[in-house]
Amino acid sequence: MRVTQSGTGAGVEASTGAQGEPGRPGSARAALVAAVLGFFVITLDVSGVNVALPAVRDDLGGSMSGIQWVADSYTLMFAALMLSAGAFSDAVGARRAYGWGLGVFTLASLACGAAPTLGALMAARVVQGSAAAVMVPASLALIRQAFPDADARARGIALWTVGGAVAVAAGPVLGGLLTTEWSWRTVFLLNVPAGLAGFLVLLRAARSPRHAAAFDLPGQLTAVLALAALTFAVIEGGHDGLTGTVQVTAVVAVASAAAFVAVEARRRAPMLPLGLFRQRGVSVPVVAGFALNAAFYGGVFVLSLFFQEERGQSALSAGLMFVPMAVITANFNYLSPRAVSRYGPRAVVVAGLLTGAVGCGGLVAVDTGTPWWVTALLMIPLGIGGSLAMPALTSLMLDSVAAERAGTAAALLNTSRQTGGALSIAVFGALLAGDFAPGMRESLLLAACLLLANALGAAALLPRRVRTATVAAANS
Repeated sequence: MRVTQSGTGAGVEASTGAQGEPGRPGSARAALVAAVLGFFVITLDVSGVNVALPAVRDDLGGSMSGIQWVADSYTLMFAALMLSAGAFSDAVGARRAYGWGLGVFTLASLACGAAPTLGALMAARVVQGSAAAVMVPASLALIRQAFPDADARARGIALWTVGGAVAVAAGPVLGGLLTTEWSWRTVFLLNVPAGLAGFLVLLRAARSPRHAAAFDLPGQLTAVLALAALTFAVIEGGHDGLTGTVQVTAVVAVASAAAFVAVEARRRAPMLPLGLFRQRGVSVPVVAGFALNAAFYGGVFVLSLFFQEERGQSALSAGLMFVPMAVITANFNYLSPRAVSRYGPRAVVVAGLLTGAVGCGGLVAVDTGTPWWVTALLMIPLGIGGSLAMPALTSLMLDSVAAERAGTAAALLNTSRQTGGALSIAVFGALLAGDFAPGMRESLLLAACLLLANALGAAALLPRRVRTATVAAANS
């Protein structure tokens, strides 16, 4: 099946093949409710936790690098395991894979809420991210199984994407409310009743068929090692300098990346066919998707800290600052496919990237004396940029590959985007480690330049018009 997901986007187009029957009455609806609920809590754990990070540090101690790892431990595993999570779901069956993922995610959330130390919280977040990587493709496979009719399936997928959009909008507010009124721990503990409810609903869904699927263990291991080592080198190097440990880790990252390329080049059925990168319709979305998530999630990370640590706002007040951006972003997300149909993906992609760059550039001027409503308005273009560009990038990528490569291409796009979010938190956090105000300006300026460079690249490399057969919705 074709699938993409992330903190800012999601899309799907299922491939043909043997399908499970809807089964007893109500099983299709149960599968949809379970899938939407799971995607909601997965996205909530990306958007809501950032607001709680200062409270986590106050309670458990630690440095800026520590709270960076709380955010990145989740995103890193989410990104690294996505390439092979779909194969796992096909091999064991979507309902079983989703149930296992939901169970592990719920237990890991309980462990997060009860974590006695920052290290324990990071470890639980690693498990959470791993489970989330399994749940996303399995949830979409459940919808595909439950709704063989294309129109009904499209409506189901639309509801699934709405669940993510609501989580993006509600995450900072809910995270701020729970942190302010109770504790940062409740942000994670909220997943426990949601997970139990998901299990009860999932029991009513029809069983899923199993399909033969090849699992690329060497490729997966080298991918995880490369991303983890790179993130470690960026975070710790930014705070401690080029220590011996950082240098060794950087070498490990480069060696693991080279090993990954070598493994994928030699395997008959690699999880990532390297030939995909020769197509501009693949390479441009991969790089642009990385830049969009880097700017969006890096910006949310920086601004969440700025509101609380520099402006002295409560967690709830900080969360409310994101509401205008989230609400308007959701609306543009649904306008983007229409714009693609009318103007073509290149125009929409370039417009989205430029809008995001303008948003980051405007936020560079924000300081503690800037009125709150001005800051909230300046955040809106950052959200609009991603909501315009990501559906167009998803559509372009899926239409640039053969049908049998759609799932791989979509997983690659999602992995690139999650990696962008993880690395931006690592880099921006390192810039904030010294003097906060200059570090924030440097972070936002870096994000603006990254988006601008991608806008120029997309304008130069993509054709003016591309016939698009697939328009996939994406959440920002």
